[in-house]
Amino acid sequence: MREPALHRVVHTMGTVFSCTVRAEPTPSLRRALDAAEGLLHHVDEIFSPFRPDSAVSRVRHGRPVPEEWQPELREILALCADAHRRTGGRFASWHSGVFDPSGLVKGWAVERAAVLLREAGAEHVCLNGGGDLQLYGGPWRVGITHPLRPGSCAAVVESPGGPLGIATSGPGERGCHIVDPRTGAPPTDGPASLTVTAPSLTEADVLATAAYCMGAEARGWLGTLPGVAAFAVLPDGQTWTTGNG
Repeated sequence: MREPALHRVVHTMGTVFSCTVRAEPTPSLRRALDAAEGLLHHVDEIFSPFRPDSAVSRVRHGRPVPEEWQPELREILALCADAHRRTGGRFASWHSGVFDPSGLVKGWAVERAAVLLREAGAEHVCLNGGGDLQLYGGPWRVGITHPLRPGSCAAVVESPGGPLGIATSGPGERGCHIVDPRTGAPPTDGPASLTVTAPSLTEADVLATAAYCMGAEARGWLGTLPGVAAFAVLPDGQTWTTGNG
């Protein structure tokens, strides 16, 4: 007999979010799913770099931010400052004179939405935001797309119980959109893709972005971080892994 589940697909932040909750679809869980969807749209309203009235656009142009958005903006600014410090400047919300915390915001939003579902009693949650996932419960099996062989998997991540965040950085289908804040240019020796796992997707997202900017240094740096595992596909098709999560 199939396990009951709730599903939801949300289009926002310029990408697609999908949520699966393995549970009886009770009214309280449906309300939590509505709240999670509302949260994702709310985060896009505040932090979109493309909306002229978002907090991000207002900060860029020195305009006041509405008071009701300020607590979330302060939280993101604090998280970005901490990430900048811990990654030796490889992660930055300001680069080339432009404010853009997108490298942290999406993972943070997905994690917050998943927590809403957990707080409503959902034990088994998979929330996927454009290929970055926050998992709770399980078991879950997640395929990592092969960057050099479209339509095939480079690896499979198994999560028997979570929590587990999975974030992937690299050129992918969008081309290289990640720049090293220290140089203002993409890394010259970056992998074709780099996947990082950690209990928190916010953390995994930051580490994947920063490590991608490190190029050949990424493997050694990620290997020093407790509770973190990584998998990389190099431009020549070779792979490496580090950590055991």
